[in-house]
Amino acid sequence: MNERDKLPEDSHDERSEAALVAAARLHDQAAVRELIRRLNGRLFRIARGLMPSDAEAEEVVQEAYLSAFTHLDGFRDEARFSTWITRITLNCAGMRLRKQRPAQAYDTVVETPVRSADLLLFPGTEAEPTEAAISRMQTRALIEAAVAELPPELRLVFLMHEAAGLELRDIAHDLSLPLGTVKTRLMRARLRLRRTITQRIQGGFEAIFPFAGARCAGMADRVVERLSFPRPDGQNA
Repeated sequence: MNERDKLPEDSHDERSEAALVAAARLHDQAAVRELIRRLNGRLFRIARGLMPSDAEAEEVVQEAYLSAFTHLDGFRDEARFSTWITRITLNCAGMRLRKQRPAQAYDTVVETPVRSADLLLFPGTEAEPTEAAISRMQTRALIEAAVAELPPELRLVFLMHEAAGLELRDIAHDLSLPLGTVKTRLMRARLRLRRTITQRIQGGFEAIFPFAGARCAGMADRVVERLSFPRPDGQNA
């Protein structure tokens, strides 16, 4: 690898997307790496909207990158590269699903059980184990598990809009769906998530801010001491 192809671990390439694509056409590895860095989260979430596990979603994203970067000659500059590779990712996921379930289109609603481990966190993005970070991770795990349980058609639209930040019209275009259908699916996804999360936290509030054990006993000791109650042996304090 040439020195120009290497990026410091924490550096970010400031070139525009179009400039990076132009450089990638010239086999600039640094440009390819920067495009991947910028698009990883978005494409993974979109793939995870269709695929039943993190591992399969990651494989789909890798396939999409390989397809895109080996066919850059087919990319027309009037479109955004991110839009183009989003469509490639959807196609890769759709083809994989059709191979797995030949008789079932990937747009079909199927209720599938989900394991708590099948979350939507992109590999390598775990937070530091501080108290605040652990709290955020627990909240995120609750939300991710609920999203993972959505039927594929609802999960995909939800992740494309809420996680990947795509406009509803763009989602409708990418999925070849009427805009009204996309809006309906997003609304249904939100309602299901609200119901699922509410059910999971219901009954858990009585467990927050616990005050028992040694803390409870210590409070009793301090109050009794301040009240100057007689000791059990009949002697005053």
